[in-house]
Amino acid sequence: MAKETIKKPRGTNDILPGGEVEKWQYVENTIRKIAANYAYREIRTPIFEHTELFERGVGETTDIVGKEMYTFKDRSGRSITLRPEGTAPVMRAYLENSLFSLSKPIKLYYIGQMFRYERAQSGRYRQFNQFGVEAIGVHSADMDAEVIAIAVEVLEKLGLKNLEIHINSLGCPKCRVEFKEKLKSYIKPNLDDYCPDCKERFDKNPLRIMDCKNDKCKELSSDAPAILEHLCSECEDFFDQLKQNLDVLNINYIVDKNLVRGLDYYTHTAFEIMVCGNFKSAIGGGGRYNGLAEMYGGEPAPSVGFALGLERVLLALESQNVEIPVPEGIDVFVATADLGANVEAVKLLAYVRQKGYKADKDYANRSLKAQMKYANKLKARYVVIIGEDELKNNKLIVKNMQTGEQLEIDKNKLLEVIGGKLNER
Repeated sequence: MAKETIKKPRGTNDILPGGEVEKWQYVENTIRKIAANYAYREIRTPIFEHTELFERGVGETTDIVGKEMYTFKDRSGRSITLRPEGTAPVMRAYLENSLFSLSKPIKLYYIGQMFRYERAQSGRYRQFNQFGVEAIGVHSADMDAEVIAIAVEVLEKLGLKNLEIHINSLGCPKCRVEFKEKLKSYIKPNLDDYCPDCKERFDKNPLRIMDCKNDKCKELSSDAPAILEHLCSECEDFFDQLKQNLDVLNINYIVDKNLVRGLDYYTHTAFEIMVCGNFKSAIGGGGRYNGLAEMYGGEPAPSVGFALGLERVLLALESQNVEIPVPEGIDVFVATADLGANVEAVKLLAYVRQKGYKADKDYANRSLKAQMKYANKLKARYVVIIGEDELKNNKLIVKNMQTGEQLEIDKNKLLEVIGGKLNER
């Protein structure tokens, strides 16, 4: 009895060559160019961290920590979690590696896989990819505006339209003391009607109730007081400066007083980027997190950042019929008319590759006719044929696969014959 084929876990994807992975590469290359233009440098953190990192920073009352993390014990009994988001690991790396000794701000970006155990659906997976930036070490509305500008520029450069930028201020710890009491006073009379998660959040972190996805809870909280209306003068000034900077940058935005975001470490600025149209969804967001470094035992390091979900970005591009340029084919295919020419084919293939051209050959002992068909499948622009006669006379046969033109040339004339056209790639 044949064994059953093993399939990928639910909520994960294979990203395959032949048009799919090439789109990812294009998106990632676009991200890297723009991040470099803004003087951000790449950081790569481990895929798993100590569970405490996320419990302490992201917040035990959040859905991420409470419901969605992939957590396990290693062989030494330590609690380990696959990273569900990128900011906490970056801040941990900043502190552990003494990046605070460098000139500030420390401007970092990452492209990596995250893991959350949630209901798998289109655009929402259990293993997914994020692009994020973190600017660490300064408290400046200019910095917040720059971070938003990077996200917008990446999306617009990729070709996305109909973007909505929602912004809000979550205030500072001083603002929140009074606001939390007002929020609790509003919620308490109807607390029994809220979901079990919100009841638990009521004492621990009532602000989290405003982020609940339960329709009943949303309805009950629809007229709740907004923290935007209870900011201290300093936070008001900061938010006004952010809006002024966005105006200067010609970035349209919507002030959304109900925007909270789903992580506990946010202070001051919070924002989300929505795509409107057929694929209406939030594809990214972020905000300021001035107290995170102190949560991890470090010195104060006011910071701001964001993350974009790359699967959602690609789905949004598809929904708007944006054509991502996908390079196709190879430059040269080296074919052999008989087995005796194989050694020369290997030499020629290495030579062409060293000159910077994409090249391949047959490895399955196909007939010359079958090799030509294979070269066509590979979308080779030129086929170089070597046979017994060519070896004796130090010649090559070169066929242009686009025009069908075929020439016999001296071996040392190969790059002269095809190099100029290949350089027009």
